Amino acid sequence: MDDSKIVGGKVKKPGKRGRKPAKIDLKAKLERSRQSARECRARKKLRYQYLEELVSSKERAICALREELEMYKQWCSAMDQGKIPSEIKALLTGDDQKMPQSTSTKTPKNGKYSSSGNSQNKSA
Repeated sequence: MDDSKIVGGKVKKPGKRGRKPAKIDLKAKLERSRQSARECRARKKLRYQYLEELVSSKERAICALREELEMYKQWCSAMDQGKIPSEIKALLTGDDQKMPQSTSTKTPKNGKYSSSGNSQNKSA
C-alpha cells in the first residue's frame, strides 16, 4: 500500500519536510566529533588547572593573613601587660626604615614569622 497523497495535483509522500540531507561522510562526521571531544577535554583540563591555582593562591593569602593577625594579637597582648613591642616603638618614632621586613621578634604559635609591610605604611 502506498501512503502518498494527492494535494493540488502533486503527489506527496509522508516524511520529513524541507531539504533532503546531503550524503554525509560518516567517517568525517565521527572524526569531527572526536576532535570536538578532545578540545572539550582540553578546555576542561585548563579550567581545572586555573581553578586549582586560584584556590592555592587564595589559601596562601589566607595563611599570610592569619600569621599577620596572630602577630597583631601578640602585640595587643603585650600592650595589655604594659609592654610596648619594639616594632610599635619603631613605628611611633619613625624608625621604620631601620626595621627588618620580618618585624615580629616573637615566634607565633604556628612557628612562622610574618612581615607587616602593610602596617608600616599606615603610620606615615
